[in-house]
Amino acid sequence: MKNDMSLGGWHPTMKPMAELMGLLGDLAVEQAARAARRRGEARRVRRGATLRPGPETVLWNALVDHVRPHLHRRGEKANLARILEVPRQRINEYFVARTMMPDAERLLHVLAWLTARTAPETLNKLPKPVH
Repeated sequence: MKNDMSLGGWHPTMKPMAELMGLLGDLAVEQAARAARRRGEARRVRRGATLRPGPETVLWNALVDHVRPHLHRRGEKANLARILEVPRQRINEYFVARTMMPDAERLLHVLAWLTARTAPETLNKLPKPVH
C-alpha cells in the first residue's frame, strides 16, 4: 500500500472513513479559528475588576497629559512621590510608562497637587476686575 494521502491511494473500504476524517479535520480547524476570534473579541470586564490604564481609561489619560508637563523639572517626581507616600518608581509607572493607576485617595491628592500647581497660571489668565 502506498503512503499517498490522496483518496486514490486508500483501500476502497477506507475511502468513506478518510473522507469523513478529512471533513472532521476541516471542521476542527474552522472551529479553532472561530474560538480564537471569540477569545480576542471577548475581553469581558468583570464587575469589580481593577481597571488598567489604556485606551478605555480616557479620563486618566487626560489627567496624565496635564500632569506630565509639571514633572519635567529635576526633583518634581520625587516631591510628588513624597506627597503621595509612594516610591519614586511608582510615579514613573503612573505618568511615564502608564502601566499603573493610583488608588482613589492618591488620585485625589494628585488632583489637589495639580490644582495647586496650576492655580497661579489660572489666576493670571482671569480678566482683571474694573474699579
